[in-house]
Amino acid sequence: MGMQHTDPARQRRRAFIGATSGHLIEWYDYGVYGFLAVYIGKSFFVSDDPTTSLLASFAAFALSFFIRPLGGLFFGPLADRIGRRKTLIAALVMMAGSTCLLGLLPTYATLGIAAPILLVLIRCVQGFSAGGEIGTITSFISEYAGPGRRGFATCWLMVTAVLGLLLGGAVANGMTWALGADLMQAWGWRIPFLLAAPLGLISMYIRLKLEDSPEFLALLRAGETSKAPLREVWQWKRAIALVFFIITLHSSIFYLVLTFASTYMSSILKFDSGTILLYVFVSSFSAAFVMPFGGAFTDRYGRKPFLLVVGTLATLAMYWLFKSAPTATQASFFWPLMAVAILFGLYASSTYALMSELLPTRIRSTGIAVAYNIPVAVFGGSAPLISTWLIKLTGDITSPWYFYIGTGVVSLIALVLLRQGDFVASTGAAPARQVAPGAATPMPVG
Repeated sequence: MGMQHTDPARQRRRAFIGATSGHLIEWYDYGVYGFLAVYIGKSFFVSDDPTTSLLASFAAFALSFFIRPLGGLFFGPLADRIGRRKTLIAALVMMAGSTCLLGLLPTYATLGIAAPILLVLIRCVQGFSAGGEIGTITSFISEYAGPGRRGFATCWLMVTAVLGLLLGGAVANGMTWALGADLMQAWGWRIPFLLAAPLGLISMYIRLKLEDSPEFLALLRAGETSKAPLREVWQWKRAIALVFFIITLHSSIFYLVLTFASTYMSSILKFDSGTILLYVFVSSFSAAFVMPFGGAFTDRYGRKPFLLVVGTLATLAMYWLFKSAPTATQASFFWPLMAVAILFGLYASSTYALMSELLPTRIRSTGIAVAYNIPVAVFGGSAPLISTWLIKLTGDITSPWYFYIGTGVVSLIALVLLRQGDFVASTGAAPARQVAPGAATPMPVG
């Protein structure tokens, strides 16, 4: 609907490339920081105890996630008022610029206490822009895709996130391998961050040429965009709560596979760096590989039953992963890790589509920004910190399973409570129903 462009397919392709290229950079940065946390810890958080330095470095990582909801509260409503495209450009400038600045930052040895403070501030700017990006980009892609194709279209955002992290990991680890730990510590850790500048410029060029999503343009023409999306979004409390709890497992398992697993294998299981690198790449690629299949499957057969089955298996796999750790060899640990990775890929394949279908077009960016960023901060970004703290507290290397199983159970309860009537999206032509989202026309999810 509202697609009067000469070539909708071409328009869709360009929108898709423009949106995902910027998304890649955002996740490249997170990948780089995660893989270089050890060097950053030593350069900025000086301490006699290396665990304390690493914990401080991860705390800065977690803090940037706690800023994400604020970014969402700023950019989400902006995207619902002025449009998806302009908001995506603003978020990209902020992300690429701050990542590049991180590479230029003087260390503790030069600036003293000002260095870690500046590092944390830059991480906060990155978190702010990442929080703004997600609601906007999910809305943008799902609105371009339209009903019946949202699972397949939005799953590529998750694929891009994983590939961005892997690119960050490949650059960081490739440089560590080429330069060695000493040169990496001295100056090498800066290079991967500085690469964000040219990548950002290319993506900016593509985004500037995009047109806004057909659904948003239709609302604009009808004069039905929300004037106060942040106020209006609270009329959709049930949808917000459902998204929040369904994303809880998505968040924890994402960061388990993509950041914490490598730290766990190196600092707890003492695997060699070559094995860890191989495992992280194989498990991440496997997760990314299955995502399009999951997305296409739920477009055809519905989201709820698929996510319930996969979510249950994912929760059990996380339990297996940690319980296998005390007797783990490099060979035996591969299987639980792969199970967790593939189930993460399948679960995360359809969560973005689900989010966009539970919220109407006029407040979709705001709704996703609010409901997605908070669980990502609480259960995702802080997962490495909580896991490391649990192990330190209990002295038991299997103890993180309490946290991960908890996140799985919460999401499964939300999925059980999900009803067909919750799928209100979405032609975007009608203004939002006043109070009861369930009263809106349900969208067929099969």
